[in-house]
Amino acid sequence: MEAKAPMRFKRLGPVAAAVALLAAVAGCSSGGSSGGSGGSGPVTVNWWTWDPNQALAYEQCIPAFEKANPGIKVDISQYNVAQYFTKLTASFVAGNAPDAFMNSVTYLQSYASQNQLMPLNKYISQSNLDMSQYSIGTSGWKYTNGDQYALPMDWATNVLYYNTALVEKAGYTPAEMDKLTWNPQNGGTLWTLIKRLTTDKNGVRGDQPGFKPGNVSVYGFGNMEATGDPFGQSDWGMLLADDNINIPNQNKWATEFNYANPQVVQSVTLIRNLSNDGYSPQLNQFTAADTAQIGSGDVAMSLGGTWEAGTFQSLPNVKVGIAPLPLGSDGTRRLMANSNGNNMWAGTKNPEQTWKWMSYQESAACQTKAAEYNASFLPSIGSATDALVTHEAAKGQDLSVFANYVKQNELFPSPVYNNGAAIANYVEPQFQAYFTNKAGSSIFATMQAQVKTLLSQQS
Repeated sequence: MEAKAPMRFKRLGPVAAAVALLAAVAGCSSGGSSGGSGGSGPVTVNWWTWDPNQALAYEQCIPAFEKANPGIKVDISQYNVAQYFTKLTASFVAGNAPDAFMNSVTYLQSYASQNQLMPLNKYISQSNLDMSQYSIGTSGWKYTNGDQYALPMDWATNVLYYNTALVEKAGYTPAEMDKLTWNPQNGGTLWTLIKRLTTDKNGVRGDQPGFKPGNVSVYGFGNMEATGDPFGQSDWGMLLADDNINIPNQNKWATEFNYANPQVVQSVTLIRNLSNDGYSPQLNQFTAADTAQIGSGDVAMSLGGTWEAGTFQSLPNVKVGIAPLPLGSDGTRRLMANSNGNNMWAGTKNPEQTWKWMSYQESAACQTKAAEYNASFLPSIGSATDALVTHEAAKGQDLSVFANYVKQNELFPSPVYNNGAAIANYVEPQFQAYFTNKAGSSIFATMQAQVKTLLSQQS
């Protein structure tokens, strides 16, 4: 990677975060605008994020923006994700929140209902901003009142990362990897491949007689049982969505999650049986990340996020290939894609200047520059994603699978729903109990009933 420009953003460690949080509650200003509106000098627009990669990347856009807007300065602050939303909430209470900030859709309902977010409809209209340029659309950041509260900054979904030598040894070509299939009945050709890639310590493959599931040398697939959200959208849930199996009864503001749907139960059970039968490691069996598992040869193939591409490609002594997720039963691919949003604080003293910075961040020029500087995230604008793919190809990294997802219209936004944090906190231990065989399938009906109640409550 090219040399980085001097960093202007502030990063907060755990101790500093606690100090800053107390200062915010006490009313000591750490956000908001400065200058302008009765002050002297240029207006300073404060923008916050939890992602150090995006903080560095968008820092590269500041010089051109400030040159074109000499009356505006931009200050980027990055805080540890563990403290970020607590600090942001405290700054709302103290009245010194940042002018604009990166937000997770999980908090859209609570922040909008508390009137902490500025509706962007007027600014979008005045700027003639092309809302069709975003890869996964913008509807996911509309609140129940129809107002647009954010613009998508990025998008992320999953791909298959695989050890090319092990896949080739198993008799598969890259072209075959690009055409894998999945279904909830028997797992399709993806399950066939996983069994083929799995070998025990005697060299017997998982699809051969005499395979010993308790004595595995190489697992065919990494564990898909992580439960960080109600849909497993970075793990098991990606396969369900790919086969048009929907847990929410509607993608926006669902009133029920269909956990007890027989297809959901069948699919999740099929995934659990991968580890029970020795083709995938047990939940939490490895403390190392999936990248390290492929790098060490413990795992032949893994479901991974778009943000992991650079790490996989830089593994020493291992060539890692990238394949799209498998096709569903109907021969099409349907991928849930998450997106972080760019919000404006309702209390900003300089909304016009703040919008100028936000809309510049959302331009193809800025997103291209940011993504080419740091390829750890995919920009929300399709042309910027194409530019990133071309840029990385010149460095020997093939990210075309991501651009193809966009071109083939295979992405849809992750669900928007009420009370997200409470639902995640409830669901996660339930799925962990199921995946570790401490709970049976009756847990799905129990989850559906409890989550229905949570969805009806205000967060």
